[in-house]
Amino acid sequence: MAPGWLREELVTLAWCWRLARRDGVVVGLTSHDRDLFVDGTLYRAAPGMKPSALETSDSLEVETMDLEGAVSSAAIAAADLDAGRWDGAQLVLMVTDWSAPDAAPVVVARGELGAVERRGSAFAAELQGVMRWLDGPACPATSPSCRAALGDRACRVDLAPLTHFRRVVSVAGRAVTLDAPVAAGTMAYGELLWIEGAACGLASPVIADEGTVLTLAEVPGALPDLPARVRLTEGCDRQLATCGGRFGNAENFRGEAHLPGNDLLTRYPGG
Repeated sequence: MAPGWLREELVTLAWCWRLARRDGVVVGLTSHDRDLFVDGTLYRAAPGMKPSALETSDSLEVETMDLEGAVSSAAIAAADLDAGRWDGAQLVLMVTDWSAPDAAPVVVARGELGAVERRGSAFAAELQGVMRWLDGPACPATSPSCRAALGDRACRVDLAPLTHFRRVVSVAGRAVTLDAPVAAGTMAYGELLWIEGAACGLASPVIADEGTVLTLAEVPGALPDLPARVRLTEGCDRQLATCGGRFGNAENFRGEAHLPGNDLLTRYPGG
């Protein structure tokens, strides 16, 4: 049931967005032309923020909504958008009475931001509602490689001994040089997380390692001053031999390594 203030003859509405990034940064924005305190949280004025047309129903169709707004240096920095810091951010969209923002807000939608696209001095993103999970498979597909990620609840490998801290002393293209080596052959499919400077909080997948040199899948657009501290998490190629031989974790292997594949049909005439 709608709150009392929303059933008044004249209501002055303000849209409010609460965005929580994956690195823990939380920002409140409002479409009103002044800052508002809503439910104890400061929502900064962002008049350029607006959602697309909203439609609610009791159906199970996947919900999506476009979100557009102007880049504001006080709340959402262009550099953070370009670096992908806002991709996957959790978002709650509410409306409140801007003349009485202490009234209980009404939640209109919640979900997760898709990839954020910047268009000059503005940005656009798609809000993916919780119903999108219904588009997922009812059961996992068979796979010769493991479906789990190293260290997750299905894998159960303890990541603490596989986590290392180093400093990046130089960057050449996608190759970064560390101040000290890691065990050979352990970082491929792993992750390098920048933990200081301009790239703090951004993760880069590791393709290969050779001594003190790591080859990354991508390098942040804005690099910190070097040397810079990074956190390294070892990787796994998700093969049964690696799972059992290197990690001693074959009992938790989430794949079908010995299941014949479709290529078996082509091995015999008439198969």
